[in-house]
Amino acid sequence: MSAPNSNQRKACWGVRDELWKCLDDNQDNASSCDKFQKEFEASCPAQWVKHFTKRRDFLKYKDKMQTEGFELADGPKESRS
Repeated sequence: MSAPNSNQRKACWGVRDELWKCLDDNQDNASSCDKFQKEFEASCPAQWVKHFTKRRDFLKYKDKMQTEGFELADGPKESRS
């Protein structure tokens, strides 16, 4: 498969943004955004879909950590022999 041209990239990014907006507006309820998900998968290369999905998950996690904070986990206990 050849690399997407400029218009194809813009179309992919546009439907990605529409999907992400729908997910944000519907509290990540994927069933409410099925139409956008199908359009996203049809407009973007499969590897891009995978990348953008992971990217959104990371950005949401990062935002949660910045707004809610986190607790440090206890590290491994040192064993003394």
